[in-house]
Amino acid sequence: MAASRDASNPLAGLKDIQATGQKLPPVHLWNPPFCGDIDMRIARDGTWFYMNSPIGRKPLYTLFSRVLRRDGEKYFLVTPVEKCGITVEDAPFTAIRMEVSGEGRSQEITFETNCDDVVTVDAGHPLRFADEEGTGGLKPYVLVRSNLEALVVRSLFYDLVAKGTEEGDWFGVWSSGTFFPMKRLGEIGLPE
Repeated sequence: MAASRDASNPLAGLKDIQATGQKLPPVHLWNPPFCGDIDMRIARDGTWFYMNSPIGRKPLYTLFSRVLRRDGEKYFLVTPVEKCGITVEDAPFTAIRMEVSGEGRSQEITFETNCDDVVTVDAGHPLRFADEEGTGGLKPYVLVRSNLEALVVRSLFYDLVAKGTEEGDWFGVWSSGTFFPMKRLGEIGLPE
């Protein structure tokens, strides 16, 4: 039986997803019709807004995060019966906690996001460092899942730098046996 769409509620399919209790629905397998953009936005600091009002209930925006998908440069909330565009100002998630175990090349860095995702940095969940416009600084991102990244909050970035090391011509961090370069040594002012 085909699912019917409730035109008065563009996200009606969320009830079905919430009822199943699935943590991560298979949004990559769904190809519903595009229903247009909705007035939902994720701000640079990770705050979710609907119609310019912050969504203060964490269970609600966490539910939305489970059906979030990025296709190209656009973000969508996707259910089996609808696909709605939303605005993301930077990254859809923020990494708000970090745990480091081990040291050197066997060090493992794990982040928790504002939407309760837990991800260990490795070859499948890499860290990348982008230049911050106008400041010359860096913004670190970790791949959470399926083309969706978390911006590492500034306070954790300082902790990440403290775990960094030199590797060849680069300064960066090790996690799960992989080196993630931040910047070339000649581009940063490390004390000699």
